[in-house]
Amino acid sequence: MTTVEQQTSSAIRPFRADFPEERLTELRRRLTATRWPSRELVTDRSQGVQLATMQELCRYWATEYDWRRCEARLNALPQFMTEIDGVDIHFLHVKSPHPDALPLIMTHGWPGSVVELLDTVGPLTDPTAYGGRAEDAFDLVLPSLPGYGFSGEPTEPGWNVFRTAQAWAELMRRLGYTGYVAQGGDVGAGVTDAMGRLAPEGLLAIHTNLLVTALGVPQSADTEQERAALEAIATFRADGFAYFLEQATRPQTIGYALQDSPVALAAWMLDHDTDSYYKISHAFVDGQPAGNLTRDHLLDNITLYWLTGTGTSAARSYWDSYGTAASQAAAAQAPPAVSVPAGFTTFPGEIWRTPRSWAEKSYPTLTYFNEVDRGGHFAAWEEPELFATEMRAAFRAQRKSPIPEPRR
Repeated sequence: MTTVEQQTSSAIRPFRADFPEERLTELRRRLTATRWPSRELVTDRSQGVQLATMQELCRYWATEYDWRRCEARLNALPQFMTEIDGVDIHFLHVKSPHPDALPLIMTHGWPGSVVELLDTVGPLTDPTAYGGRAEDAFDLVLPSLPGYGFSGEPTEPGWNVFRTAQAWAELMRRLGYTGYVAQGGDVGAGVTDAMGRLAPEGLLAIHTNLLVTALGVPQSADTEQERAALEAIATFRADGFAYFLEQATRPQTIGYALQDSPVALAAWMLDHDTDSYYKISHAFVDGQPAGNLTRDHLLDNITLYWLTGTGTSAARSYWDSYGTAASQAAAAQAPPAVSVPAGFTTFPGEIWRTPRSWAEKSYPTLTYFNEVDRGGHFAAWEEPELFATEMRAAFRAQRKSPIPEPRR
C-alpha cells in the first residue's frame, strides 16, 4: 500500500445519519402486515417473548414512534467514520469542556448499540452539570462494533473480541490519545477484557460490568454469594441461552428472519435475559419503564438495527468470538493475564451477581469493586447517572498522572 493509500484508509471522516423517508414508510408497512402466531400457552416468558408484549410494541412502533427524534439526537453529537483493518468503524467522539479530561473508550454489546450509551454522554463529559466535579470529566469515544449499527460489515471471518480490541487501540492512537481507559458490558465486556490482556500502549486501566470469564472457567462455590451466582449461571444456561447458542453456531439461519421481518428482529432482541425482558415488557404493556428503558429509547435501538440491516452481521460476531472455531483456538492457547488495573461493578439485575472473589480471581490487578443497588444487564442504558458515578470512582486512580493532550 502506498503512502497516499495509507493516509486515505486511515482518514477520520465526519458522519451523519440520514435515512430516506421511504425506508421508514416501508418499515411501517411491514409492521402492519405482520402475520402473528397464536398466544403462548403459559403465563410467563418460559415459551419466549409474549404475544401481548410484541403486539403492543408493534402498535406503538407503527403508529407513534418517531425515528427522526433519535436521528437528530445522534447528529447533534460529533460522529465519525474511519477504516481499520479493512472495516469502516463508526464512532462518536465527544470531548469534555473541562481541561485534563480522562479519555475513555466505551463498548456496547448485543443486542445493543451506541444508542444504549447516549445518556451517559452528558454525565461523563460534563459532570458539573450533573452534580459532579470538573476533575472527574472524560473525553468519550463510543465506537460501533464491526457489523453493528453504522459500522461496516466484516467481509471475512475472524473479527473476534481480540481483533476488535486491536482495532480500538488503533482508533485511540489515531485520535492522538497516549493514555486512556476502557469500559464495556456484554460483548463490550469481552472486548474490554481482551484489551486488558493485550495491554496496548496507552491503555491505563479497564472496567467491566459483566464477568465474561465466569462462563468459560470453573468458579469457586465456597460462599453463599458464590453458590447463588453459580445457580444463576446454571439457570441462564438451561433456560436463557438460546440466542447465544444460535448466534454462536448458526447466525446465518436466524439472519433470514432478522433481515426480513422487523417484528422477528424485535422479538429476537427482546429475548435476552429475564430481568431486562420483564422491564422492557412492562415499559410497553403497562407504560412503566425501568429507569431509562423507555419505549422510545428501546425502539431507537431496534430501529437502528432494522434501518442499517445489521441483524445478521451482529449475530455473526458471536460465531467469531464464541463459536466452535473460537473455542478451539482459545483452548489451544490461553490468553495472557490482564496486566493493567481492572475495575468491576456488579448490578443487581445482571444475569448473575458477580462475587468479589470471582472478580479477583479473573483480575489479580483488581483495584476497584462495587455492588450497587439498582440496574441490570443494560446498566449504562437503564441507570446512566449511576453508571457515570461508577466510572468516576473506578478510574479516579488513573487521574494522578496528567494525561497528554490529543493531537489536533
